Amino acid sequence: MRTLSCLSLGALLLGAASATLAAIPRTPAPEGAQVYFIEPADGATVGQTFTIKFGLKGMGVAPAGVDAPATGHHHLLIDQGEQPAMDMPLPMTDGIRHFGKGQTETQLTLPPGKHSLQLLVGDRNHVPLDAPVISERITVIVQ
Repeated sequence: MRTLSCLSLGALLLGAASATLAAIPRTPAPEGAQVYFIEPADGATVGQTFTIKFGLKGMGVAPAGVDAPATGHHHLLIDQGEQPAMDMPLPMTDGIRHFGKGQTETQLTLPPGKHSLQLLVGDRNHVPLDAPVISERITVIVQ
């Protein structure tokens, strides 16, 4: 009887935690906002370390934690087969890079081969905007 009560309590707490996570408010995207790559171009052949420049149209760039209207910051998705959850803070991994200081370019080092890159704008809490402001996926060939 005691085990059942503990299991029930655990399930209740897990459900409450999930409900709390799902309740994270999303910031509305400005009408017509777009994120894109200035460089490299889709299909470019690059060295193992190369520069990526981020473009943003229809909104401004602000560091994470800054609550300013119509702003966000960049995240770079590297070789991501599936889109991350759009209603949760983006995880910080080798495949999801955060630019929470408001950076608009970076140096990236990747192993030789074909790689996919995509940009995604997050709000002050690293949550993608609603609707997501996400670039086309591009491919680079690293020599």
